[in-house]
Amino acid sequence: MSGKTRLLGRRRLLGLLAATAPAVLWAGRAAAQDKPAGLDAIAAIKTRRSVRAYTADPVTDAQVEEILRCGMQAPSACNQQPWQFVVVRDKETLAKVGGINPYAAYAKNAPVAILVAGDLSLEKCGGYWIEDTSACAQNMLLAAHALGLGAVWTGIYPLPERVEAFRALLAMPENVTPMALLVIGHPAEQPAPQDRYRPERVHREKW
Repeated sequence: MSGKTRLLGRRRLLGLLAATAPAVLWAGRAAAQDKPAGLDAIAAIKTRRSVRAYTADPVTDAQVEEILRCGMQAPSACNQQPWQFVVVRDKETLAKVGGINPYAAYAKNAPVAILVAGDLSLEKCGGYWIEDTSACAQNMLLAAHALGLGAVWTGIYPLPERVEAFRALLAMPENVTPMALLVIGHPAEQPAPQDRYRPERVHREKW
């Protein structure tokens, strides 16, 4: 191969690299930005468990905001996004949770809880706020798990006595309905993952 041929080949290679390098660099950066720290989605779903015991370590404001951001990414009917939230850190308030829901008395030992509620004044498609806020709450549980935190969904709606008691405890307006209280902290227990797949529950085409 002549020196001239080698020079032309080298120039072509350099030209190709120059043309493709920005795209490769951009793709690499985009991939890095699109992949958040923590568990991937499948792992988070399959390993998440309800955690009801917590260490004394605090949950930071940044972690709470990330959980809320993930909650608000949930789908909703007519894209109405009817959710409202109350972040509760006050120990006296958390200690009163067990008086409303005895199955959530451990909230007094958690550093933070987030109440997920439906704002009926934001509804565009009436009645779907329950599904919307449920999807939102599930996103938040998965986000907490992916961040290395433990969390549990404690039920409020549709029990009217719990709805009214939480509304009074947190000074919520009448048009906002408490749906669930998510209790969150650093896990002091590690429940093992469970495979809950039941093939007999799957029907194809027809029942």
